[in-house]
Amino acid sequence: MAIKLSEVILGAFPQLRYEPTAKRVRASLGGNTVVDTLQAWLVWEPRRITPIFAVPEAELRAELVPSGAPTGDVAEHPVRLSADSPPSLDPRTGFGRHTTTGEQFDVVTGTTTAPGAAFRLDDPALAGYVVLDFAAFQWREDDEEIIGHPRDPFHRVDIRASSLDVEVSLEGVTLASTNGAQLLYETFLPVRYYIPPGDVRLDLMEESSERTVCPYKGEASYWTYPGSEAGTNVAWSYDRRFRDAAQIHGLLSFFNERVDLTVDGVLQPRPVTPWSRPQDRV
Repeated sequence: MAIKLSEVILGAFPQLRYEPTAKRVRASLGGNTVVDTLQAWLVWEPRRITPIFAVPEAELRAELVPSGAPTGDVAEHPVRLSADSPPSLDPRTGFGRHTTTGEQFDVVTGTTTAPGAAFRLDDPALAGYVVLDFAAFQWREDDEEIIGHPRDPFHRVDIRASSLDVEVSLEGVTLASTNGAQLLYETFLPVRYYIPPGDVRLDLMEESSERTVCPYKGEASYWTYPGSEAGTNVAWSYDRRFRDAAQIHGLLSFFNERVDLTVDGVLQPRPVTPWSRPQDRV
């Protein structure tokens, strides 16, 4: 019997998962190198959508001191990638909210301490490794900066040019109309339509102060529409941080979940995703 691969991947979310990476992984703290390794692994704790780095404890250039209690933001942010997917935790859930057993440590260098920034998992498959809080360190894969969280080797972003007629409206007002969109296909997410700014009614929208980062696409700036719920972001655009996303640099995309999107004359249903709610972010 054939199986649908996405169901296998989604079904594994409740489990502790890991995958070795061939990349050179480096972390620094306060100007001091904490680890520089070719033996890093990616680890997904149970219910976590995004991975964190696990590094050989023997290669740490810092002291691990048992931590009394979790620190920082340990709030839980359960989301569903789709209406039928299992509930999972997104990157906003703090590192200190562990979903498997283990021992937490402070990471101490000669000049700086990162409280609760390391966790030794109680799993024989991960013996000799500790996972590190991504937010506590500055990270590089080979010689390139990594932001947000480690990139998932099973998560893909593809961008394709399109001549489809795309129209975006809200409350009966047309906010964008184009036949020159770039279509972004991302694992487990709906198609995103990136539109040239010349085809967007920016005069009808207001730029938001909010900024977020994506490890695949860069830093996002947002726009609101005065006719929508107060403070609700309806569109975003990425900076030029990553060459991988060059096709969408400077273009705007709208939340399919929050606007009326018509493609080649067909009104698209609003998908159910973690961003269906105004407080959630791209």
